[in-house]
This record gives sequence, C-alpha cells and structure tokens, in this order.
Amino acid sequence: MELFEKKIKTQGNKSAPLADRMRPRNIEEVVGQRHLLGAGKFVTRLIEKKGLLSLILWGPPGAGKTTLANIIANAVGVNFASFSAVLSGVKDIRAVIDAAKDELRQRNQRTILFVDEIHRFNKAQQDAFLHYVEDGTITLIGATTENPSFEVNSPLLSRCKVLVLEQLTEEDIKVIIKRAVEDKERGLGNLNISPDEDAMNFLAEYAHGDARAALNGLEASVMITQPDEDSIRKITLEVAQEAVQKMALLYDKGGEEHYNIISAFIKSMRGSDPDAAVYWLARMIEAGEDPLFIVRRMVIFASEDVGNADPNALSLAIAVKDAVDFVGMPEGWIPLAHGATYLASAPKSNASYMAYLLALEDVKKKGALPVPLHIRNAPTGLMKKLGYGKGYKYPHNYEGAKVEQDYLPDALKGRKYYKKKG
Repeated sequence: MELFEKKIKTQGNKSAPLADRMRPRNIEEVVGQRHLLGAGKFVTRLIEKKGLLSLILWGPPGAGKTTLANIIANAVGVNFASFSAVLSGVKDIRAVIDAAKDELRQRNQRTILFVDEIHRFNKAQQDAFLHYVEDGTITLIGATTENPSFEVNSPLLSRCKVLVLEQLTEEDIKVIIKRAVEDKERGLGNLNISPDEDAMNFLAEYAHGDARAALNGLEASVMITQPDEDSIRKITLEVAQEAVQKMALLYDKGGEEHYNIISAFIKSMRGSDPDAAVYWLARMIEAGEDPLFIVRRMVIFASEDVGNADPNALSLAIAVKDAVDFVGMPEGWIPLAHGATYLASAPKSNASYMAYLLALEDVKKKGALPVPLHIRNAPTGLMKKLGYGKGYKYPHNYEGAKVEQDYLPDALKGRKYYKKKG
C-alpha cells in the first residue's frame, strides 16, 4: 500500500458520495474561512511561499478541515500521508515516520502527515509525534472538533500553530448547494435538478454549518425524486424533509459543545430570560443529555443564583429532580421546563454564595482560629471550670430572640460576609 500520495485526488470517481466529489481543489473554490484564506491572510501567504508549518485545525464538523489540509499539501507539493485517529495506532504512526525518514534521506522530500480527529489519540500516541515534528521529519496537520487546549498535549500543541475554522453560515451552505446542483463535472448538473427556495433554506438550516450534511441531504433528496414530464427533478421542501428525516444536533456529551450549551442554559436563567433557558434546555434534551445532569445544575443554580431572594427555588429544584427521577423520559421534559422557567423568572441573589466564598478566604488566610469561650460547648465539669460557655446569652431569653453577642473569633470581630440585597 502506498503510504504517500504525490497529488491529492479530490475529485474522486463518479460513484463517490456527492460531498467527496465536490470537495474544493484549491483556495478559490473554498466557501467561507475568509479570515484564513482571503487575500493576504495566513494560509494564503503560507501557500504562496510554499511554507511548511505544523498546524492544528480546530473547527466544527463540515467546516473544511480535511479540505484545507489537502489544499495545502497540493499547493506545497510534498509527500502526503493521511489517517484517522479512530482507526490508527502507534504502529501506523511509526510506519509513516519510517517512510518519511527514507523520503527525506534519499530524495530530500518533505512529508505532511494529516491526522484526522487527533483528539482521539491518547497521550502516548500524541507523544509519538513530538520528536519527529521537532526535527522536521514530518510536518503535522491535525484536525479536531474539540478544544485543543484540553485535548492535545501541551508539548505537541506548543510545536503547532492552531487555526480556528468558523462554522459555515446558512448563506455559505446555499452557495455550496447551488454549486453542486449546477456542476456538470463533479456535481448533479447533468440531472436537471430544480430545488425550490424553501428546500434550499431547509437544507442550509438543517446542516448547522456542516457542508457535508447539506450535500448528503441534497443527494438523498435527488435519489427519492423522479423526473417530471419535462425531465426535471423538482426538489420541494417536503422532499427535503423526507430525505433528511430528522435534524442531527451538534452535541458531544463529552466535549466542548456539552459545556457550551450547559453554560448558555445557566447564564440564560441567571439573566432572567426564560425563553432562552427553555431553548437551551430543549437543545440538551433533544441531543440526548442525561436529564439528571441538567437538574443537578438547576439545584446548584437555585442556591447559588436565586438563594434567599426566593427560598422556595431550592425546594422546587429538588422537586424537579424527584419528578424527573420518578416519571423518567420522555415525559421528564415537562418538570424540567417547569423548573427552568421558574428559576429564570425568580428574583436573584447570590449573597449566600458570596458569603461562603468570603468566609472561606478568611479560613485559608487565618487558619484554625479558636472558638470564643462563651460559645463553646461545656459537657464536663472541667470544661466549665476552664470557662467554656461562660457568659453565653441564650437568645430565647431576650425579646425577639435577639441579643448582642459576638459569635466570630476575636480576630474576625465585626467581619461581614452575608450582604443581603434589597
């Protein structure tokens, strides 16, 4: 098997999926990513100078990470090896590196190694690249949908430049769909296709910025559409919806999007926006998030952000937890929506949360300060002789069960932690 390809084949054969056939062959064909590929931008200048630099391409699915790697390799004119971290291991890495060494020694030919989903390699596998990236045996281009700060080892990350690819807009997706419909060489131009505006809009919205998903949806729509009496395949909204069946939401329960969406949910409740809160709740539920994970965050929120401004909030959050646990899914969304909208609409106070943090700061700074003698427990005669509990004023012996008395250690007398609002 050839480890290297001198030229990347982006056109593919006629039986290849539409998304593969329509893969851009050069910068001019790329839609989006103008912050990297526009005139005078980083990747454009890199290609113009035929420069080689190890890169981490970070972006959502279908944004063009693999395409960009292919374009760079084609333009620079070096050996190119590609594999997926899902299917390959250290043995495969070593084989490529050994071949790259031979190419460099025998023909002075450099090698780009493209690793798709590099975040799926463990620490040991990622470490296998380090020396060879550093000494120039290979130029690494890694692609990842996950935040490289968390998923790529720091030593490897420091040897690579991170390029952030942006999610394609709906207008970008429409341009890609239109090209596929009109292209007679690689696309569907010979099939006389006529998608209506509603179908185009639906496919663009359905894709969530993923060009591959949009083209797959278009191809499926064409497959289930028969030509009319004028030999035209009319793609309507109904056809597109039938082809797609159901939107595939971008959500990785172990990845960054998981944390982005729960963050948006909490911040929407904190900002007293029940509409946004219930939207993000629906996103999580439809994507298959564990409902008990969601409700745990709601219980925390009830104390941290609502607090004593509405003491019932915590009781309601616990009741939501019990209700979800009792009725299960799918009906569990009903109490979840109840709880999310209640918490978002409730008055807010983080006074108790902040009080604890301020107290904790003094605990860490001043250590274990002694408990004042008058509020110590005195269960034995010796303790009483030592003054434990002496001078304690029992509040219920006073009007309103209130009495002036110090409860903090002497070193903290007068300190205020709980600053009640309103």
